[in-house]
Amino acid sequence: MLIPALDVDAPVLPVRAPDGTLVPPSDPSRLGWWADGARPGDAEGSVLVTGHTVHTGGGALDDLETLRRGDTVVVGTKAGRFRYVVRSMHVYSKGRVADDATRLFSQDVPGRLVLITCEDWDGERYLSNVVVVATPRD
Repeated sequence: MLIPALDVDAPVLPVRAPDGTLVPPSDPSRLGWWADGARPGDAEGSVLVTGHTVHTGGGALDDLETLRRGDTVVVGTKAGRFRYVVRSMHVYSKGRVADDATRLFSQDVPGRLVLITCEDWDGERYLSNVVVVATPRD
């Protein structure tokens, strides 16, 4: 995955959501794509990609909250390269993400890319999640 505005070029690996919790790859320089959801380029559904944030640096999505409307994200697959444009960026409390998960990660929407990572390190844990929604670039 390429995110030029963040200078990110990170591999994306398929991941699962055992017990309803999406588990990103343990290596923070890698991203995880929810293999049970939409695939990049699909006309319907959310392509859900997650990664770790590292409060000391080194996570591929450390600066996800700095993406702005209009920034580009490119996902490369065996089927080709798919370009998306950022439409929104929101920071949600952990509880709010869980409450809105059905809407945020819906598979019953026109094709889109949803990026998610942790945010707001308090010295012991992350208090929030950053959620970026991007749609296919025409």
